[in-house]
Amino acid sequence: MAPRLDVIGLIVSDLEASLAFYRRLGLEFGPVAGAGHVEAELPGGFRLALDTEEVMASFQSNWQRPGSDGRIGLAFRCDSPAEVDAVYEELVAAGRHGELKPFDAEWGQRYAVVNDPDGNGTSLYAALHS
Repeated sequence: MAPRLDVIGLIVSDLEASLAFYRRLGLEFGPVAGAGHVEAELPGGFRLALDTEEVMASFQSNWQRPGSDGRIGLAFRCDSPAEVDAVYEELVAAGRHGELKPFDAEWGQRYAVVNDPDGNGTSLYAALHS
C-alpha cells in the first residue's frame, strides 16, 4: 500500500486571525489542542491543520520561520460569481490584502485572490455560466 495524502498543514503566526479567516470561508474547526493545533475536515476526506509557530518550535528544536510569505495556495469554490465578489469584499473590509480583484477569467470563472493572515494566496472562484 502506498502512502496517501491526508492532511494539508499550514503554519500560522496568529491562530485566532487564521481561524477567523478560514471560518469565513466555511471551514469548521475542532477544538484547539495544546499550544496551537487545530483541524478542519474537508470534502473528500482531507483535513486542513493549522499549527502555530510555537507548536512547530516545541517539537523541532532547530525550526525556523520560513523566509517569505505565500508558500501555499488554497482555492475555495463559490456558488456564484456574485458570491466571489461578496466574499472578496468582506475579507478585504476585514483587513486582509486583496491580491487580485475579482474578474471574469478567460477560462470561464469569476476569480479573485485574497491573502490569508500569513500571506498565503487564497483563491475564490465560481463558474461564469452554469
